[in-house]
Amino acid sequence: MTGHIMPRKIYFMVFGCLLALTALTTLAAYVDLDAYLGTKIIPMNTVVALLIAACKATLVALFFMHVKYSSHLIKVVVAAGLFWMAILIALTMSDYKTRNLHIPNPPESWQSSISQPDR
Repeated sequence: MTGHIMPRKIYFMVFGCLLALTALTTLAAYVDLDAYLGTKIIPMNTVVALLIAACKATLVALFFMHVKYSSHLIKVVVAAGLFWMAILIALTMSDYKTRNLHIPNPPESWQSSISQPDR
């Protein structure tokens, strides 16, 4: 089975991009990235870190896993895997966001069973 052979220059360029994105991730961790939406403050550090991680994963998949030069079937399988992961994340987040939505005052039995120290 023969595959596409890429020159070393491309591998070194991708490696340099991965190092630069890793440095950017580290830099973003030390900067307070808060977005102000009216009166609500939205922390954006996690969003920025996940976007950078997605870029790094894309580079690894395209060049080191040779998806860029693969057949259309491999590209469809990769796209289907990403689509399935998006479905699972969407279902998980919909469950998380709707917990205790219709229960304004949960019963006492739902509270934490850990006793608080008396002060």
